[in-house]
Amino acid sequence: MPPAFRDRNLLRWLGAYTSSVTGDVIYYTALTWAVTRSAGPAAAGVVLAAGAIPRAVLMPAGGVLADRFGPRRVLIGSDVVRCVAVLAVAAATYADGPHLGFLLLLAGCFGAVDAVFMPAVGVLPPRLTEPHQLVRVQGMRTLAVRLANAAGPLAAALILTASGASGAFATVGLLFALSLALLAAVRVPAPPTHAGSAGPSSPWAELLDGLRYLKERRALTRLVAVIALGELCFSGPVGAGLVLLVDERGWGAAELALPLAAFSAGGAATGLALTVARAALRAGAAVVGSLLVTAVLVTALAAPGTTPGGVAALCAALGAASGISMVLGQALLQKETEARYLGRVTAVTTLCTLGLSPLVYPVVGFVAATWGTGVFFAACGAVCLLAAGVAATPEVRSARL
Repeated sequence: MPPAFRDRNLLRWLGAYTSSVTGDVIYYTALTWAVTRSAGPAAAGVVLAAGAIPRAVLMPAGGVLADRFGPRRVLIGSDVVRCVAVLAVAAATYADGPHLGFLLLLAGCFGAVDAVFMPAVGVLPPRLTEPHQLVRVQGMRTLAVRLANAAGPLAAALILTASGASGAFATVGLLFALSLALLAAVRVPAPPTHAGSAGPSSPWAELLDGLRYLKERRALTRLVAVIALGELCFSGPVGAGLVLLVDERGWGAAELALPLAAFSAGGAATGLALTVARAALRAGAAVVGSLLVTAVLVTALAAPGTTPGGVAALCAALGAASGISMVLGQALLQKETEARYLGRVTAVTTLCTLGLSPLVYPVVGFVAATWGTGVFFAACGAVCLLAAGVAATPEVRSARL
């Protein structure tokens, strides 16, 4: 097979994933803006919670669906639902302005669909390539996420200024339609069959079987713990902490934009480097090292006397270092998990990161208000050290790709 970055089938998947992630970024920006304009800032938290709760509750079921029906079918169905829902709200908003009821329904729909979409995203790459290409694929995925996080808010701001919430929602719908078209062109080989293992018949029994599979494999359980601990702070809370740090020090919007952009640039650089890397990796040891460096860097963000430029430089290094553990951790997870259980294992991992991260936001505000942002970033460093400790156990440290 050609390298992942030259495989046309994988590039179609990457295009679909990039389009979908960019649509997500614009969607959340437009949703927050529309709710704030129509019902006030307090309502924005309610609407975002309306999406976060079903996403967390339904995530395990999403893993079962990905394993039962196949990731490509689940992803296509998810894009269809999201595309229709957001275009319907775009039309309603254009006709009569943003209404809180429609926006609540849209947020709930997106949360439920995300619960199905996210596990399937983790199942598809191993079906498209060989195990030794998984680092490159995860590097491509990280590059797509960082670029979407950098360009999405700017695009959302421009569209909202030019055509309001209806135009932004319509753009999101078009991006999901593009993702749908590209996914339809992706060729997915049939999964391997497992003789004599028809498995449980009900979705609930399949979920319990997946949890049992994970529990019985000590190395895999520890790897899930490493990913969950290593990514939990970086799936949103650190960004919120940077906002509070800028406010705490009396800096302006420019001093906030620079470190956020630097973090995305650092992560993108790591994704690009691992995409083109040729050498075999001692992935477990690299995960330990990157988590230790990440712990030092995130703790240093709020060090006394740090200038805006210094914070930006630390964020660039932090994006690069945390990106290593994210890419290699996900690649190891996909390599070590049996194909028939990958959706359920991915669902557990995603639930522990993206699913639970909204619950951390109130903690960020409380800690920063009570003890200062330095304590919050030190706590993030401690979480990364704990992740490094788990990764240093022989089962994870010796893993290779």
